[in-house]
Amino acid sequence: MCFRKRNGYRPPDHFNAKIYTGPVPADRESPMTQSETSPSRAQHPSPTQKPNTCCFCWCCCCSCSWSEDDKRGRRKAQETKLEPFPCEPCPKPTMEEIKQWAQSFDKLMKNPAGRNKFREFLRTEYSEDNMLFWLACEDLKKEINKSAIEEKTCLIYEDYISILSPKEVSLDSRVREVINRRMQDPTPHIFEDAQLQIYTLMHRDSYPRFLNSSVYRSLVQGGSRSSSES
Repeated sequence: MCFRKRNGYRPPDHFNAKIYTGPVPADRESPMTQSETSPSRAQHPSPTQKPNTCCFCWCCCCSCSWSEDDKRGRRKAQETKLEPFPCEPCPKPTMEEIKQWAQSFDKLMKNPAGRNKFREFLRTEYSEDNMLFWLACEDLKKEINKSAIEEKTCLIYEDYISILSPKEVSLDSRVREVINRRMQDPTPHIFEDAQLQIYTLMHRDSYPRFLNSSVYRSLVQGGSRSSSES
């Protein structure tokens, strides 16, 4: 109305005609009248109606493709992407080997029995994915077939690097950027930086607790009894 007045707008003469003030037919009731006479319809939306949430709230917007159901479906599908590594076949560790595991993390990780026991401990802390990622990288390094390298690279990325994976390992942004650039032409060593970062994380964080855990203490006690009996 303000725009029309500023531009010299004048309503036509028929706008000044006498306005009908009689009863309004039922089939021509205004939406305002209908909402006033039918409060149940106005106040209770259809149960199938989704809230028209502002798109700034991406996780609730009805038009957003990344709904919680979508993410749960993707995560469930990704859980079976990469076959879990079975425990490595190895002989029973000797008492000397068990004691060497306490000397350095490298000696523990180089011993198959040590890796199995450390993995058993990580499972109790819900951090076994770190070891599984490390083992997957070791397995990838042995691959020479190009198509197999590409396939395993994609599976490792989806299982341990993708932010949508429930088994995502903790990596900094720099390492992630390097991996993303190398994914165009993957090599057996594409995850080398990430593997080193996870190795360091296990060394600094999980390894000291492993040495004080019941898993390791029972090994030492069992080895000591075997030595004394023999």
